Amino acid sequence: MNTGSDQPGRVATGSDGATMEGTGKEADEGRDRQGLGSRAPEFVRSRRALHLSWQVGVFVVGLAVVAAGVVMLPLPGPGWVVIFGGMAIWATEFVWAQLVLRWTKRKVTEAAQKALDPEVRRRNIILTVTGLVIAAVLVGIYVWKFGLVMPWSIHRQ
Repeated sequence: MNTGSDQPGRVATGSDGATMEGTGKEADEGRDRQGLGSRAPEFVRSRRALHLSWQVGVFVVGLAVVAAGVVMLPLPGPGWVVIFGGMAIWATEFVWAQLVLRWTKRKVTEAAQKALDPEVRRRNIILTVTGLVIAAVLVGIYVWKFGLVMPWSIHRQ
């Protein structure tokens, strides 16, 4: 996406109307910061007390969702998905949460690309097959020695 001029000293305009002055590192930092900040409605942002209460509400709701996700980690449920959902709620209002979410998305994308690498896939398949063969051998030894008896029903022999 071309958002501006290649000539130094010109003002580049983004698709949302935001301007980024300067060139080089300053323009790159501006592009990285673009889209950060509060997404509260304009009438909320224009009143300090209302905006502060809005932020407190967003924080409390996000905290409740993240806490539910943390509870779901050892219990049945999609714990990590809920935690990232809570982070997304926080990211609607807080820059730190937006940056954490961007970092997380970047790392997940890198991990997915790495997992699709043919060498890594081949290694993972070999390790999985080896683990399954070892498990099958152990189950075979157990069945050969004890028959189809559950472990809690085995008497001393």
